[in-house]
Amino acid sequence: MDQVELFKALSNKSRLQILNWLKEPETNFPDQAEYGYANGVCVGQIQMKTGLTQSTVSEYLSTLQRAGLVKSNRVGQWTYYQRNEEGFALLNQIIQSEI
Repeated sequence: MDQVELFKALSNKSRLQILNWLKEPETNFPDQAEYGYANGVCVGQIQMKTGLTQSTVSEYLSTLQRAGLVKSNRVGQWTYYQRNEEGFALLNQIIQSEI
């Protein structure tokens, strides 16, 4: 995990909000309940909640994925995102041992 990319990904308010929302998807994305959360949250749901354009949300999610903080699942034409808890464990380790 590149530390610079990781901290750049965390330096944006909207990206931090997305990470917080993905921590409790059932609470933050109730409209997706009928489809379940096993694959993550549909990018369209994230886009609606942020109020940002789909291209901006897609770029934010790509940044978070490159940093190792989210992972994506493709199901048909839809892409779903969920937190990568292993990435957060590594972030915690970096903060405790290197900073």
